[in-house]
Amino acid sequence: MQLSARVEYGVRAMMVLALNYEKGLLSIKDIAGEEGISDQYLEQIFPLLKKTYLVESQRGAHGGYRLALEPSEISVGDIMRALEGSLAPTKCVVEEEKGSKGYAGCRHSEACVTRGVWEKLRDHITLFVDNITLADMVNWGKEGNGDCA
Repeated sequence: MQLSARVEYGVRAMMVLALNYEKGLLSIKDIAGEEGISDQYLEQIFPLLKKTYLVESQRGAHGGYRLALEPSEISVGDIMRALEGSLAPTKCVVEEEKGSKGYAGCRHSEACVTRGVWEKLRDHITLFVDNITLADMVNWGKEGNGDCA
């Protein structure tokens, strides 16, 4: 299983904002330059992050983006859901809107054995990514544990 480029680049861009949280607004061009990501690609990502209230923007010559919440309040799971939707590994375990019964896209019975595997995988992924915040990642970088090898 591989994450999409949108998620990878989105998390990296949000890390740049977290690392510069106290400095205020950053332009997409600055964020793109810092991470070696196409600014045109980031221009597609940031509206999704803004729509889910993870970032704020300001227009103008000195405009840009900043985190809408403190880094400790934004999890990797929040970013992933903002950019890709559900964290479910298969359609049969995508939770439907509140108030509806069952699962989206599942045409098999409740007794489906494989669905239990996918539910557990979804739950473990969710627990893991929801317990890592941007602040955690900033701290890992300060401790020297953030190096990509």
